[in-house]
Amino acid sequence: MKNNIITNELDGKVAIVTGAASGIGRATAALLYARGVSVIAEDYNPAVKDMAEEFPGMITLVGDVTNEHTAKIVVDLAIKHFGKLDILVNNAGRIINKLVVDTTLEEWNLILATNVTGAFLHSKEALKAMIPNRSGAIVNIGSYACYFTFPTISAYSASKGALAQLTRTAALEGIEHGIRVNAIGVGDVVTDIINEHQANGRDILAEHGKLAPIKRTAEPDEIAEIVCFVASERASFIVGSILMADGGISAVIQ
Repeated sequence: MKNNIITNELDGKVAIVTGAASGIGRATAALLYARGVSVIAEDYNPAVKDMAEEFPGMITLVGDVTNEHTAKIVVDLAIKHFGKLDILVNNAGRIINKLVVDTTLEEWNLILATNVTGAFLHSKEALKAMIPNRSGAIVNIGSYACYFTFPTISAYSASKGALAQLTRTAALEGIEHGIRVNAIGVGDVVTDIINEHQANGRDILAEHGKLAPIKRTAEPDEIAEIVCFVASERASFIVGSILMADGGISAVIQ
């Protein structure tokens, strides 16, 4: 998707993006950077370090979102290098496609830890940094699985349902300090999220996306545009919402 709308509304802001080495996270970090934001890109994949060369001035961190120490370090980096934190994008996520009876406790815990605990830990540290400034925006990357599900995604849908509730609760706690917390309920997006378990993961996502009324998957850049909007003052009245960006799939009775 071409970025035909150039804005400067985020110029001078400071943002952390988790899961930034690829997919939605990378597209979001790149778009924020293009709009004048100082970005700290975090991912457990060492490939995230390459972004510092592609985007001069961008800071990268290799870390595990499920580790409380990582959350503390990345927020400290924002304060040390840029003096503040304005935006947190909790994008890091995992999925596994298994029936409940076949899902191990280790697999269940990994999905919940990445998709929910990671967002909790980073939100907690981000709020500490944002509250004194009485401003900020946290954007969580959710899914249509915040509300709906289908066989084989029990851990994933449970995690996204929990993320929706974390979003709402943090929003109620944050808004009195001028901090808005929202989530985006994305549909199928062409990313590598299932490549760990499926060699042709992108093809599977592309095919599954055809089930939506829009008859296709989204590109990461399309979701990045929505993230930038939700993080901006144009979305100043949006608080505790799960904004659906799923090609209409959540509007269909299956």
